[in-house]
Amino acid sequence: MTSSSATAPAAAEDVTDIELVTRAQGGDARAFDALVTKYRGRVYSMTYNLIQNESDAWDLAQEAFIKAWRALPSFKLDSSFYTWLYRIAHNCSYDMLRKRRIDSAGEFDDNRADHHPDPTAEAIPHGHVRPDKALSNAELGGRIQAAINQLSEDHRTVVVLREVEGLQYDEIAKVTETSIGTVMSRLFYARKKLQEILKDAYEH
Repeated sequence: MTSSSATAPAAAEDVTDIELVTRAQGGDARAFDALVTKYRGRVYSMTYNLIQNESDAWDLAQEAFIKAWRALPSFKLDSSFYTWLYRIAHNCSYDMLRKRRIDSAGEFDDNRADHHPDPTAEAIPHGHVRPDKALSNAELGGRIQAAINQLSEDHRTVVVLREVEGLQYDEIAKVTETSIGTVMSRLFYARKKLQEILKDAYEH
């Protein structure tokens, strides 16, 4: 009887999200902690790419997990756990962005980032320079991130979720609580805007 508790942490690595969620819904805090450990890096990455401030991103990630724990009894497993969790983190980030917009009269400070998480290929205009080659250039990588920061909140969100986090269209639709068509439309216009902003960076 003493051996079961000793083997529990190792066994937790082998269980599915659904099993962990079900146990956590029953009050098993260790099961929820396993979910936190599994997804905290991805949640932080998403919040950072939206907020562009390390301490705020960590605060938002923590807030998202706290809200997820409180809302867990109402989670009906009708989507994957991380899609549900991303929606919570997305809403927390959106709330902060709205407050920033009010405080700064709608302007974003492009100088606020200390480092630049790499945007992935599909968010970058195709053609002249291969994205992986372009991103190896620190200066151009910085311009790409700055360009993403200039997008509207809705467009920046879908770019981050699709190109940085790698979510599928249906998952992004669930996170943003919109239709797949809306997601595709926002991505289309976001990419066009990025092409306009970065046009001179690819002309040589």
